Amino acid sequence: MPKLFLVTLLLLAASSAFIYWYTLVMPGRSHAGPLAPLADDELVMADSLRRHVEAIASRPHNTSFPKELEASARKIEETLSSLGYVPKSQSFRASGVDVRNIEVVIEPATAASADKVSTLVVGAHYDSAGNAPGANDNGSGVAALLELARLLKSHVMTNTRLRLVFFVNEEPPHFKTELMGSLVYARSLAASREKIRGMLCLETLGAYSDAPGSQKYPPPLSFALPNTANFVAVVGTLNVRSLAAEVTRRFRESTAFPSLGGVAPAAIPGITWSDHWSFGQVGIPAVMITDTALFRYPHYHLPSDTPDKLDYERLARVTAGIGRVIRGMAN
Repeated sequence: MPKLFLVTLLLLAASSAFIYWYTLVMPGRSHAGPLAPLADDELVMADSLRRHVEAIASRPHNTSFPKELEASARKIEETLSSLGYVPKSQSFRASGVDVRNIEVVIEPATAASADKVSTLVVGAHYDSAGNAPGANDNGSGVAALLELARLLKSHVMTNTRLRLVFFVNEEPPHFKTELMGSLVYARSLAASREKIRGMLCLETLGAYSDAPGSQKYPPPLSFALPNTANFVAVVGTLNVRSLAAEVTRRFRESTAFPSLGGVAPAAIPGITWSDHWSFGQVGIPAVMITDTALFRYPHYHLPSDTPDKLDYERLARVTAGIGRVIRGMAN
């Protein structure tokens, strides 16, 4: 009996160690210590991010506020057009309102052959929840994607097509329904038989704090994770570990900013709470890059989620880092 008990303990310990490694151990080392002063281009970006959020997410905008939703969509399209893009719309009707996803595509400058080209999707939803203005959820993600569109416009890519997509209807009552904008898009993309490398979902990226205890987690994740909300996270379900590991590694190698990477079962609250869920439904690997939303941000889905609540300097650092991740993956 003692021998059997010892073997059981060893098996439990080995299983626990494997689970910890698989879910929470990602390549590279997270930045620790003070942040360097912002570079000049990041200072400019911080100001641009603020202006994007103020223009897109100062008022509630969703199918309950259709005029404001349309105004936000047009502002996104105008900004993309000013950068030299020709935005494309994927229109459909939801809750009696005409709505649309908005997309721009960056084709590779060179490719050995068409069959070698793969696609990387980077997306963010632009609707807000209920009567919340949605400055952080998800004006911050939209602002970051607009700045990435600017940064990547002149980048020369080989064998990678970038699809930058602004999704409608991520929030309730459309969340995880047939009318969720990202699900409509993901299904059409899957039907095209395009070779998809993966999808990066930018979700709620603008809230940070250096106060101990400012970061919370759903159980049982809190036992081994930092309790200070000064990091950005790369998360996904158990089946996308390789993509989560690549994104985390590339971010850590290129960006001096605290980061957390991990995967968890879909049943854990928050793990599938954004547009990456839609891509998983059609078999496309997808991860969410986020500040963890309600697990640190007290204004989540509230009327107080206004542009003055965001940390635009740290949002600029994160956005620049995501840009480096995308450039690395694209080449």
